[in-house]
Amino acid sequence: MDLNQRIAQFETMVRPGADPTNDMAWFSLGGAYAQAGRHLDAANAYVRCYTLNPSMSKAYQLGGKAYMDAGKRDEAVEVLREGFKVAGSRGDRMPMKAMGDLLTELGETPPVVEAPVQEAGGGGTFVCRRTGKPGNQLARAPFKGPVGAWIHANIARETFEEWIRQGTKVINEMRLDLSRDDDAATYDRHMREYLGIDDALLADLENAP
Repeated sequence: MDLNQRIAQFETMVRPGADPTNDMAWFSLGGAYAQAGRHLDAANAYVRCYTLNPSMSKAYQLGGKAYMDAGKRDEAVEVLREGFKVAGSRGDRMPMKAMGDLLTELGETPPVVEAPVQEAGGGGTFVCRRTGKPGNQLARAPFKGPVGAWIHANIARETFEEWIRQGTKVINEMRLDLSRDDDAATYDRHMREYLGIDDALLADLENAP
């Protein structure tokens, strides 16, 4: 499926009369618009995503970056500051850092946020790279290959279990059939975005000896 087909697919999913409250479809539409260089459309799609799902830190990050790419500085600052606080309150360390870096790039000081209260019974001495929280390491890599090995080395079991729940939502809301290559690629892309595996890191992992 080429980029224009992907855009058409996601636009169809979120149109009135279909499923306009599907936050995951808006998120994917934002990504497709960004790939096509339609940065303002991408920003608007990401805003729609986090309006429907205010806990989705990554949508704030990507929405703010899309506004920056569209030359909308004030809008970018507003989204990134709001998203920075949301990420901070949830303990989403990687999106929080990324938004802080973008705000600094814009000449803005990231807002001060209180550290989230650690839930009782978190336990473990393995520190999750995505959240910065102590937890427990996965017993083994969740799947073969360099990405699976990276997840095992960097992502706590508790965080990966959160992704499994989110991944189920992705499958259901986007009506994915994982036996199809395009749908499996969509699922994998959401997983990498959730866990903080950006394109640069993915390339490094795939090209490692």
